[in-house]
Amino acid sequence: MGADTLAHVLRPLTATFGAHATPDLLVGLGAADDAAVYRLNADQALVATVDFFPPVVDDPATYGAIAVTNALSDIYAMGGRPLLALNIVAFPDDLDPDILTAILRGGAEQAARAGVVIAGGHTVTDDEPKYGLAAIGFVHPAQIITKGGAQPGDAIILTKPIGTGIITTALKQDRIDEASAAYTAAVTSMTTFNAGALETVREVELAGGAVAIHAGTDITGFGLLGHLWEMLSASDPPLGARLRLADVPLLPGARDLAAAGIAPGGTARNLAAVAPHVAWDAALTATDRALLADPQTAGGLALAVPGAAAALVVAALAQAGITAWHIADITDSGMIEVA
Repeated sequence: MGADTLAHVLRPLTATFGAHATPDLLVGLGAADDAAVYRLNADQALVATVDFFPPVVDDPATYGAIAVTNALSDIYAMGGRPLLALNIVAFPDDLDPDILTAILRGGAEQAARAGVVIAGGHTVTDDEPKYGLAAIGFVHPAQIITKGGAQPGDAIILTKPIGTGIITTALKQDRIDEASAAYTAAVTSMTTFNAGALETVREVELAGGAVAIHAGTDITGFGLLGHLWEMLSASDPPLGARLRLADVPLLPGARDLAAAGIAPGGTARNLAAVAPHVAWDAALTATDRALLADPQTAGGLALAVPGAAAALVVAALAQAGITAWHIADITDSGMIEVA
């Protein structure tokens, strides 16, 4: 569902469950964010999220692992640590149940790698398989990361390349196969947790103190531009950003596939949603625009940190074995300027 439609259908609920009615709900329906956060006490808050979707790859176990990575990513994006999850399953009656066994096994093994226990779940019959998690974790109330809070002069650090939507669409259209470098790189990205990136950035020190993460999100279905605009529009008035296309990392093969016209259905919707908020350099092509709006699965973190800390953060991540990119700088223009 597109961002504008989603905001419209949720609007009536905010009066019932807004901050004024539930003061311990620190992050909820009042602002678009990656997960809900509910304060338990002065030192602990509960982080809760739910995410599920149809298969993006053919192998059932790999699909299960990707779905789990994607669901848990929202907890990391809020600064939390996931602990417990429940499976959410939709499965057709006419498919071999061994396929579902493989999906759940792949998900369970991936959850265990994150230190998360899957304790149950719910299954319904549907025409198309769908799998994901309802997951909970914990975060200290002082360490919550939200989409709001970026400041002019901040740097946006991205921790994974983009292009998974294009590549998985190419797989569905038989334009690539599972032996391709593009597929292998996309699966590696979609099964890599964001936990290491989050903890590494938190340990970076600048001028004798920890680097502040002013804002953050993970890049998923609304594409890089859509999620960047969510961060910028969380300020009042909305902030802006200068996004450098040359610094945006792409998965192998993503540009060539996009140039060949391969794009998920959500790309056009994402571009339409951000169109009023983006100023494009005249030299940028339709392919460039499609890449920046490509819906991602289990994408990387986009973190707003002080501009003076950008090089330190990228270097610290590299030392930890995590490639990251300084892709944009926050301005007060109210627009995303793409050059």
